[in-house]
Amino acid sequence: MKTKIRFYFAIILSAFLFFSFSNAMAAEGNNVKKEKTKVQQVIDTLKYDVYKGKVQDSKTNEPLMFATIAVKGVNVATVSNSDGEFLLKIAKDLPVSKIEITYIGYKNLEVSISSLKDKKNILKLESVTIPLDQINIYPLDPLFLVKSILAKIGQNYPKDPNMMKGFYRETIKKNRTYVAISEAIVNIHKAGYRQLKDDQVQIYKGRKSQDVKKMDTLLFKLQGGPNTSLLLDVVKNPYNLLSDDFIENYNFSIKSITKINDKIHYVIEFKQKENIDIPLYYGLLYIESTNLALSSAKFSLNLSNEEEASRMFIKRKPAGVKVTPTSADYLVNYTEKDGKWYFNYARGEINFKCNWKRKLFNTNYSAMTEIAITDRNEQNIVRFRGDDKFRANQIMAEEVNNFADANFWGEYNTIEPDQSIESAIRKLKRKAR
Repeated sequence: MKTKIRFYFAIILSAFLFFSFSNAMAAEGNNVKKEKTKVQQVIDTLKYDVYKGKVQDSKTNEPLMFATIAVKGVNVATVSNSDGEFLLKIAKDLPVSKIEITYIGYKNLEVSISSLKDKKNILKLESVTIPLDQINIYPLDPLFLVKSILAKIGQNYPKDPNMMKGFYRETIKKNRTYVAISEAIVNIHKAGYRQLKDDQVQIYKGRKSQDVKKMDTLLFKLQGGPNTSLLLDVVKNPYNLLSDDFIENYNFSIKSITKINDKIHYVIEFKQKENIDIPLYYGLLYIESTNLALSSAKFSLNLSNEEEASRMFIKRKPAGVKVTPTSADYLVNYTEKDGKWYFNYARGEINFKCNWKRKLFNTNYSAMTEIAITDRNEQNIVRFRGDDKFRANQIMAEEVNNFADANFWGEYNTIEPDQSIESAIRKLKRKAR
């Protein structure tokens, strides 16, 4: 059966026979003025408190990546990086007293803000398992549970739009070396889940850097920026995964029962049927057992059909090189408040192998995007117009400035860079100067 596939995580490959940048990039970096003086930094510290730490498994001390660290009572939050590290900024005038850490398969942890230190907070979560025989709310029929996700969208997700603030990052690696990093604070108009309108993004503040020398053979460009990450909201955009033909093209099974945010969840495993020869997905759906809302999805693209997979991802490539995607992995998380589930975090990572004619060794590239929602409100809801919004055909690295000083983000919550990205940022900043 021929299935219509519509997934918009667009990657553009462009050939550059030579670079005409001359010294423009270096000049721009030299001309970037420091945004904060020492006096301004002191003023900023009077406005908000900054807490750094690490989220770990209580038994193994292994870092827990992509855990949510949220301030209780308000919509302020951040996400731990791939090393389990986090940075959280809380305005001093907020009437709050606790933070809550949540992670799939672990008990929630509440911590008093007054007990936190500025740095080196180690927050340990306890894992939890739920035997299948303890769950009797619904029949353990995976197909019924999957159908219920779509049937209950109007009940479980907000019908009205809201405004969100988020932190977005995209990176490109050549082999094991980061060659491009772009980051931004973004404003998001999140359309209601029963509205036909698309989500919108506005770049509020951003920065970037590239190592041109290491990319002078093949230049990767990520099209769409934060728009592509928002498309991973598979409840808002069901054609990306939960399409009408999703059920008939996949086999489903109940893999386990777990807890997320102290709520019991069914873990549904899905794989494309053997008679389907085009690239579809495989992965896990986490379905909250009481209201049957999708709270998380982890999925990957089946790349066994290399030719079809290449056509999905590669918009343009130079002659003389065969570009083959080797992995494509995605994650989306939602958070619940007052009975409604809100988009909270998304990440996509695609790896490619580039095989050049007349070259002995392959080159491997990795492109990653992630977005974390750090604040949300339901007032002053506005649609962005014209040049105010970031369009799907734009490339973020072409729209923002080079890396600035360490205090670039000010009071805004960001995702801590992991150690390898942090090292790459330092190197790229030196080159930009």
